[in-house]
Amino acid sequence: MGVGAIILHRNRVLLVERGREPLKGYWSLPGGALETGERLEEGIRREVREETGLEIRIVKVVEIFERIMRDRKGKAEYHYVLIDYLCRASGGKLAASDDVARAEWVPRNALSQYRITEGTLPVIEKAFRLRSKS
Repeated sequence: MGVGAIILHRNRVLLVERGREPLKGYWSLPGGALETGERLEEGIRREVREETGLEIRIVKVVEIFERIMRDRKGKAEYHYVLIDYLCRASGGKLAASDDVARAEWVPRNALSQYRITEGTLPVIEKAFRLRSKS
């Protein structure tokens, strides 16, 4: 089980460049796997703090989906169930760490210039739409 944070600030979203496999070199949302016994909201706060140095306030669930990554022979190599949350930064100082190579506030209109993990762009756009309705 994994969690992801869609942290929006004005017309920007926080993206992180993965520093390790799987998906090394791809940009995605901060987040990762839950630890045994960890509640969802505790896990997303921990992952964001570890990867970006930021503290967050969780607003709402945006999307629940699964991602199955297959090897060259088609065998399932990774299988994630992911819950992405719309969040707001509430403190800390942005600094990439843990398994992240870089962390950046990316303007919405520049997202197409980044090598973004599959399924991430639609959920970011959904979060922008949900935020504008609140």
